[in-house]
Amino acid sequence: MSVNLAKGQRISLTKTGGGELTVVRMGLGWKQAVRKGFFARLTAPAEIDLDASALLFAGKEAVDVVFFQHLTSDDGSVQHTGDNRVGGAGEGGDDESIVVDLTRVPVHVDQIVFTVNSFTGQTFEDIENAFCRLVDETTGEELARHTLTGGGAYTAQIMAKVFRGEGGGWQMAAIGVPAEGRTFQDLMPAVTPHL
Repeated sequence: MSVNLAKGQRISLTKTGGGELTVVRMGLGWKQAVRKGFFARLTAPAEIDLDASALLFAGKEAVDVVFFQHLTSDDGSVQHTGDNRVGGAGEGGDDESIVVDLTRVPVHVDQIVFTVNSFTGQTFEDIENAFCRLVDETTGEELARHTLTGGGAYTAQIMAKVFRGEGGGWQMAAIGVPAEGRTFQDLMPAVTPHL
């Protein structure tokens, strides 16, 4: 059963029957907002390229990043499934995914922050049905979903993070904070307060 996460909400990644999740997938979906009216159709934006990234941190220090130009973390525990330059699922399926093998994440990495940015520079006013979701990759069960709501005149969002809680078990927190930037590098100053 999936949990709809509100901004700031946290969930444990312990299985309901006990035991820890081993492999999770963070999925991102979106589609271009439909413009209404004759002139809106003439001035419709080009296809929207949202990019999902995973930033691996040891404390407050970034130690690796997975994104469309670096598809696998240096240790192999995090893998991006590939760049989608147009979106279109936005109704349940994932347009981009990042798979995390929690059992292989190095012990010094204590949090992985997921971001989304509009590489083509359109704002979220031009995007609809955008979401991120966490899926148990071994069963296919959706564990949590966070809707990227509200449109807005920004080009990025710090979506969520998975982090080691007390006792070492993994947890997820929905962040849902708007930001500005076309790449994950642009977002680093906005990510820091959420570590």
